[in-house]
Amino acid sequence: MRKVVFLDRDGVINIERGEYTFEIEDFKPVEGLFEALKVLKEKGFEFIVITNQGGISKGIYNHNDVINVHCCMQQWFKDANISLLDIYYCPHHSFVEKCICRKPDSLMLEKAIAKYNVNIEKSYFIGDSRRDELAGQKVGLKTIRVTANENLNNYINQIN
Repeated sequence: MRKVVFLDRDGVINIERGEYTFEIEDFKPVEGLFEALKVLKEKGFEFIVITNQGGISKGIYNHNDVINVHCCMQQWFKDANISLLDIYYCPHHSFVEKCICRKPDSLMLEKAIAKYNVNIEKSYFIGDSRRDELAGQKVGLKTIRVTANENLNNYINQIN
């Protein structure tokens, strides 16, 4: 079974700007991110991104915009020599429609846990909102809530 750190995207991986980030020129990594992930990789963790992308549902951007940004993110991981197992995103928004994948619901996590044979007891969800915590707790993950854009090095000692 795998040990996985699930990561929220906006505010954890890339800078949270206070508005939707869907263009590559606005997509910038959080300071210290890859140094922290390298330490976690040395501890035997792998990584999966879990992100709400409700701007699709609202018509602000589309799936191709998200895919382009995620290709950029995957390149960041590759350049840092860190494997990114997968990226799950929910295109829905509760203002427009109902779904069971949008955090704080847990369908994205459930799918990833099943697909990658994740050891829930040894895995974590790192996010910057209460809905991230709730989604992780619904499936039994340990959760860490960071302040948006905070350096993850402040938390790596909490992760075994």
